[in-house]
Amino acid sequence: MVFHGGVPNGLGGLGSLLESFLPWLGVVVVVLLVLALVRRSALALVALLLPVAAWTYLFGGLLLPAPEPGADDLVVVQHNVSDENSDPAGTARALADAGPDLIALQELVPPALAVYEEALAPDYPYRTVRGTVGLWSKHPLADAGPLDIKPRGIEEGWNRGLRAVAHTPHGAAAVYVAHLPSVRVRASGLASSWRDESAGLLGDAVAAEELNRVILLGDLNGTVDDRALDPLTDRLEVAERGVALSFPAAFPLARIDQVMARDARVRHIRTLPATGSDHLPVAARITLG
Repeated sequence: MVFHGGVPNGLGGLGSLLESFLPWLGVVVVVLLVLALVRRSALALVALLLPVAAWTYLFGGLLLPAPEPGADDLVVVQHNVSDENSDPAGTARALADAGPDLIALQELVPPALAVYEEALAPDYPYRTVRGTVGLWSKHPLADAGPLDIKPRGIEEGWNRGLRAVAHTPHGAAAVYVAHLPSVRVRASGLASSWRDESAGLLGDAVAAEELNRVILLGDLNGTVDDRALDPLTDRLEVAERGVALSFPAAFPLARIDQVMARDARVRHIRTLPATGSDHLPVAARITLG
């Protein structure tokens, strides 16, 4: 758990695969703890103090209670709605019911896109859609445009990124919405080269951003512990509280739907109830002050 960075990635992406499920190593510790109690082994119990301390150091803070909402907070929702979602209207209503300031969506395809636009328009008059990603806002948006995060080898027309400036009551913020390429677990290991390249391009865009305050919302197809997202996690703050496992919706194992920020703090992240997607929506509270 502590030295996961020492696991090489050259052999089938083994390092990234381990890091994708890093918190679940705690299950092994629990099993060993039960065995130690059954055997009444004091030595085993003492030995387990080290991995327990390691897990608590790495992930224990995420389990602490959420801080109280502040006057400078911005609530955001991130959701891959799935291009096979059979209830886009219900999904839109569920997201709006959470009362966020910003809603970022991925896998927007016709004719569902028109349903999202109509359902969200009353509460979110400002929107921008580029390719299959979109951003809805209660606050004015400006300078909206596509964001090129397309890896080499993917066909033309692939557009999964956008940037816009949201003029919130607490100041302007550059908002990035992204959907990185999927990864596949195969017999040969983790196939993630397109995802990794796209993460690098997104990291370069964030590094070049002229506005100090940045909010990133997206299905990044990776956890914040995965070294492939280092171009982003090295530049942006991740959630301080909350686990919010978002995928797969039927039995969530990892949070690959992320909210990150610069010159702001992602104070807490949580999942929302399931929609018609194979992802769970996540909602986060960001302090801009």
